[in-house]
Amino acid sequence: MKIVVETTVSAPIEKVWHTYSSPEHIVKWNAASDDWHTTSSSVDLRVGGNFSSRMEAKDGSFGFDFAGTYTKVIENELIEYAFGDRTAQVHFSDTSDGVKVKVEFESEETHSIEQQQQGWQAILDSFKRYTEK
Repeated sequence: MKIVVETTVSAPIEKVWHTYSSPEHIVKWNAASDDWHTTSSSVDLRVGGNFSSRMEAKDGSFGFDFAGTYTKVIENELIEYAFGDRTAQVHFSDTSDGVKVKVEFESEETHSIEQQQQGWQAILDSFKRYTEK
């Protein structure tokens, strides 16, 4: 099942794209709650390039690598990637209110659809707050 989350960011599209796809920024915004953080990130933003973000609970109790391979990249418009046996697409579009960022991803079996949607939306909301600073 496809899940969709989105937000509109009040910033130029070049800034939105750069903040979304640059490791030095990803480590600042990539967390669903204040008790988690991203400790490292690597990005090779090209078709066939890999990415990885190390996400950890701040208390050290749990962590995991969110990693995959880019399958399509159109600067300032689209990032598609595969992670495990799932895929995701991140769409960027200029609107009169700012840049609309829409993330579509395939659900997994471990967590409920609602949990997945809330978690990914929380990360996208964190991205918006960080980028608009």
